[in-house]
Amino acid sequence: MTAMDESAYAEYRRRRVRRLKKIILIVLALAIIIPLVCSIVFLSLFIHTRRELSDLQNRYDELLSSMEQLRDDIAYIDAPRDVYSVSDVTDSQRDASETDLTPDMPEEAAEDEEEHVREVYLTFDDGPSIYTDEILDILAEHEVKATFFVIGKTEDVAVDAYKRIVADGHTLGMHSYSHRYSQVYASKDAFVDDLNKLQEYLYEVTGVWSRYYRFPGGSSNTASTVDMSELIEYLTEQDITYFDWNIVSGDAAGHPISADTIVSNCVSRVANFNEAVILMHDAADKHSTVEALPRIIESIQDMEDTEILPISDDTFPIQHRE
Repeated sequence: MTAMDESAYAEYRRRRVRRLKKIILIVLALAIIIPLVCSIVFLSLFIHTRRELSDLQNRYDELLSSMEQLRDDIAYIDAPRDVYSVSDVTDSQRDASETDLTPDMPEEAAEDEEEHVREVYLTFDDGPSIYTDEILDILAEHEVKATFFVIGKTEDVAVDAYKRIVADGHTLGMHSYSHRYSQVYASKDAFVDDLNKLQEYLYEVTGVWSRYYRFPGGSSNTASTVDMSELIEYLTEQDITYFDWNIVSGDAAGHPISADTIVSNCVSRVANFNEAVILMHDAADKHSTVEALPRIIESIQDMEDTEILPISDDTFPIQHRE
């Protein structure tokens, strides 16, 4: 073999070695990159799936809790019925007195009546739920404040919801800790214990000492084994005001109800009252209420001499019992 042939052969071998090195490096790079990419993809899918499972678990837990509560309440009440059914009483004493006007009314009083701004209070019972944030987003978008009569929940999402209700400027009311009729209304002592537990818990979480209460089933409920006047008297002694309602959204029905029906139920009777307190629910099975809420707010805002307010010390309490 000539010197030239040896040189060409050596160059050929060098090129071949370089190609092999490149192939080896590419293979090694792929061996590292492909598992890494797959790991990132699988990790992302795992996190996403875990999040979805967590949301589903939360929804399942809420629905399960609602079912257990419903079974407990139905078993407690003699005749099975919707434990959220409302009283036939829908007018407050103030509404009744102000509509009973006489021809001899002083001219100044008549003018005050004409200038009166109707007050509408959007109230949500039973929360927090998986929809609380969505409700709060809608209220924020429409620059409206509402009132949430909450129950006792300790999950992180519920704690965050309590805090956001307060941070967003809404009124934090109480609706019992357990919302189980058999526990809340077993005796006056049981009622007091339940109330204190919720009031202290909300203060611990939010720093707000709530002074507004809504009885489970309303003050006119027939489930309590205790004379409701005793419980009302106790609330008064504790400087706690209780609120019922005079407009029912209908979302407490035991069967699905459409958003259109909820809107109609809420809006159609507002003009009948100087103070309209609308009963709605913030619960896992009440998404129709969330769907209806923007239209309810917009319809009320379009009414003349009408404003939407949160319950406060200045609110005249709508109460089914005197």
